[in-house]
Amino acid sequence: MKRIAGIDPNWGVTVVRVSTGVIFLVHGVQKFVGGLGGVTAFFAKVGIPAPGVIGPFVAILEVVGGVLLIVGLATRWISLLFAIEMIVTTLWVQIPARGWNASDLDRALLASSLLLVLAGSGIASLDAIWLEKGEPSEFQRQ
Repeated sequence: MKRIAGIDPNWGVTVVRVSTGVIFLVHGVQKFVGGLGGVTAFFAKVGIPAPGVIGPFVAILEVVGGVLLIVGLATRWISLLFAIEMIVTTLWVQIPARGWNASDLDRALLASSLLLVLAGSGIASLDAIWLEKGEPSEFQRQ
C-alpha cells in the first residue's frame, strides 16, 4: 500500500476494525440489557428460523466478536460472521420492513466487515503480532 505523509494505510484498517468492534459490542450489550427474550421474540416476528437459538447466538457473537475485533484477534473469521449477519439483517429485516434508507447502518457494517475479511486486522492488533506470518508490521518494528 502507498504511504501518504509517511503514514501506513493499515492504520486506516485499524480504525475501521476498532470502530466496527465498538459498534457490535454496544449492540450486543443492548441485546442482553434489553433481555434475550425480546431478541428472540423479535427474531420470531421477522421470521428468522430457530429464534430461540439464533437470538442468543447473535447477542453473544456481537459481544464476544466486538471485543475480539477491538483487540484484533481472529479478525477475518469474526468479520466473516458479522458480514453474514449484516447480509441477513439488510436483506431479510431492514429493507423489507423499513426500506433502503433504513438499512444504512447495516450496509455500512457489511462493508466494514467485508473490508476486514479482505484486508485483515491492520496494525496494532493481536493478529498482526501473533498470528499473521511474514514481514513484521510497522507497529511491531516500533
